[in-house]
Amino acid sequence: MDELDRAIIDRLQIGFPVCERPFLEAARVLGTTEEELIARVEGLLRDGTLTRFGPLFQVERMGGTFTLAAMSVPEARFEQTVAAVNALPEVAHNYAREHALNMWFVLATETADGARDAVRRIEAGTGLPVLIFPKEREYFVGLSLASLR
Repeated sequence: MDELDRAIIDRLQIGFPVCERPFLEAARVLGTTEEELIARVEGLLRDGTLTRFGPLFQVERMGGTFTLAAMSVPEARFEQTVAAVNALPEVAHNYAREHALNMWFVLATETADGARDAVRRIEAGTGLPVLIFPKEREYFVGLSLASLR
């Protein structure tokens, strides 16, 4: 990773222009070209430096919901269950924890009914119960991760 890659990571996580040509505007701030910026972001995604590039929405304002969910998965079935859970397009991300509830994931759905339906499909597909933890209150934490030097 060179200095431009670091600058891209540092700058683009705190704001991306909302305009007709956002990469052109962002490239001007970064002192590069639109084409180079797009190629760099694609490269950072391809090599795994970035796992995602895109906006975060307040889905509830659009009628949808984010729901935190957890499961207790037997270790011998963990990878199989991860694959089954992650196969659903509603699963935003999934991570393991060292706890009785060792698999946690977030469901992002267009409606609250969509989350309940996704939970039913996961339970039917895995034979394991899913615990859901709906959001009661939202907190905003400004988080900016400085790239590694």
